[in-house]
Amino acid sequence: MLYELRIYDVVPGKLQALNDRFTNLTLGLFKKHGITVVGFWTDDVGISNRLSYIISFRDMGHREQAWGAFQRDPDWVRGRAESERDGPIIAVITNTFLRPTSYSPMQ
Repeated sequence: MLYELRIYDVVPGKLQALNDRFTNLTLGLFKKHGITVVGFWTDDVGISNRLSYIISFRDMGHREQAWGAFQRDPDWVRGRAESERDGPIIAVITNTFLRPTSYSPMQ
């Protein structure tokens, strides 16, 4: 398995807009394109405008295929544009790919 950690530093005041976009649009499209959600988190201490989440894939090839299909999906293109009508929601995206160790309970 391949896990992708994505950290979104959100434009101040726009965290709810991002949460709404995930709830109403993104999660359905992730499912449609075979992107498995492991979980979502916000910071209790520290940065208040940050959303972190982990998604998983069989391997990098699966990630490239699924992520590419998601990015090209007309519903995503339209929905993202609508959600950013009043300006961008995300200021900075950081992502990294994680492989479980042989002793990790999560494989």
